[in-house]
Amino acid sequence: MPDGWAYERLGNICSVARGGSPRPIENYLTDDENGLNWIKIGDTEQGGKYIFSTKEKIRSDGLNKTRYVHCGDFLLTNSMSFGRPYILKTDGCIHDGWLVIGDVETVFNQDFLYYMLSSSAMYNALSILAAGSTVKNLKSDSVKSLIVPVPPLEEQQAIATQVETLLAIIAQVEKSLN
Repeated sequence: MPDGWAYERLGNICSVARGGSPRPIENYLTDDENGLNWIKIGDTEQGGKYIFSTKEKIRSDGLNKTRYVHCGDFLLTNSMSFGRPYILKTDGCIHDGWLVIGDVETVFNQDFLYYMLSSSAMYNALSILAAGSTVKNLKSDSVKSLIVPVPPLEEQQAIATQVETLLAIIAQVEKSLN
């Protein structure tokens, strides 16, 4: 292991929690501009990194039956196509198809954490932790137990920058091949 690096269980360095849904959801949806953003998997873009906005809102009386998340938090899909990370660029509420990873800013560079969670190595580790026979699901305790590398913040930034450079090169090559 490189100097200054550590391995740690994600739940020891970040908060991990499951979303929740007021039910029946139709009773809580609203067109009121003061409603709370209702963040759904359908609000993500294919291959996207961020969630900027939502298509629906819920009434504030549904707040005690869901989980409120903040700009900068990480969301992780926990069922069906589990393990896909997103960075929030808005505040809102999440249903039980999401896990939120919070308190990341003192431990992780946001881009580094995103690329690490997007890696095939992390997907494979999450696949082992996922429960269920037909439909695999991630539980918050399973994600908390995930062992992750924690390099110094300066190295995380350098790694994220290098990944972004390589991804840009790959996109250029793919574009030229098409």
